[in-house]
Amino acid sequence: MIEKLTDTHLFGILLSVACFYGFSYIRFRSRQSCVNPLLLSIVAIIIVLSLTAIPFDNYMKGGSVIHAFLGPVTVVLALPLYRQRRLLITHKYAILGGILAGVISALTSVIVLCRLFGLNELLERSLLPHSVTTPIGIGLSDLLGATEGITILSIIITGITGAALAPFLYRLMKIVHPVARGIGLGTAAHALGTTKAIEMGETEGAMSSLAIGVAALTTVGVVILLQYMSWY
Repeated sequence: MIEKLTDTHLFGILLSVACFYGFSYIRFRSRQSCVNPLLLSIVAIIIVLSLTAIPFDNYMKGGSVIHAFLGPVTVVLALPLYRQRRLLITHKYAILGGILAGVISALTSVIVLCRLFGLNELLERSLLPHSVTTPIGIGLSDLLGATEGITILSIIITGITGAALAPFLYRLMKIVHPVARGIGLGTAAHALGTTKAIEMGETEGAMSSLAIGVAALTTVGVVILLQYMSWY
């Protein structure tokens, strides 16, 4: 009976949902920001598959179904953006300038640090999309001929780190404007950063939602330009 269940789409879906909601409840009860449901769910799923010797392909039958919703879920973030459209028009130049600066910083830091520490080109290509949302990051990884798994991991780590450190950094650097806070989180930490921005306020959430899309498109454009210049 168990073997039949693990060989169906239902297994991957149930395991993913159970882990995520379980750790979400633990975070809600503990009120600790370090208890990240996404990261802990990944670790828990790896442990379950390793201990039970269930093939990863079995899990991905259901995992791929959840994976397919990544794109549509990103579109949902347009709602808070629509509500704050007047604010967007008012601060359009500052917003676009901030996003562009964030994208260039994200790409430059990867290139410089990878070459400084002598990492190979494949790893460098895989880390380039670390600050864009997962669906677009996967597409960029394919475009660059990189390793999709490393790209996804770097995106998750970037998002978790950004969401966790942003409140502290904002206090330290005295960044209080809601537009600046939202743009910073969305540009640097994509969807995971946006969840933190929404907790801060509706304006922060709207600006972060905008930053996800614009930063992703800008990153794609810059990467294509680098390829045209034969950098990759």
